[in-house]
Amino acid sequence: MLKSLVIIQFDPKYTNQIADLILHIQRNEFFVEITLSDQPDLLDINSFYIKPGGNFLIALDNDTVIGTIAALDISNDIYVLRKMFVASDYRGKEKGVAQVLLDKLLLWLKEKNAKEIYLGTISKYKAAHRFYEKNNFVEVKKENLPNTFPLMKVDDRFFKYSFK
Repeated sequence: MLKSLVIIQFDPKYTNQIADLILHIQRNEFFVEITLSDQPDLLDINSFYIKPGGNFLIALDNDTVIGTIAALDISNDIYVLRKMFVASDYRGKEKGVAQVLLDKLLLWLKEKNAKEIYLGTISKYKAAHRFYEKNNFVEVKKENLPNTFPLMKVDDRFFKYSFK
């Protein structure tokens, strides 16, 4: 695991780095046609994720944003996992960045007595699908999502994690 890895709760001073990281991965690595204006949550993380009872964690390596993960409270102890991104140089089991981010978020959710967390993703994020499945997420059909689930137009696969 990366020795210089630090996980913190969202700090507004990292807003631009967060947006740059996520847009770079979406547009340049996976060629998803999405812009910053399609994701207004990235410019107002406090209002979108934190104030309504959610969370937004940042992975840092020497004060550089290398990963993100968020939980959005959608009602009745049900959450949505959003904005899980890790810079390409920091991916993989050996680095452990994605696993540490997910573990910290799941621990936080467990402490909040969450029942379930859902996520939407894109078919081409195959490594992400394997990662979620390895972490006990199960695929669900779109029609089985909670009615409060915020659909993103690009998402075409959905997963759910249940807290026991």
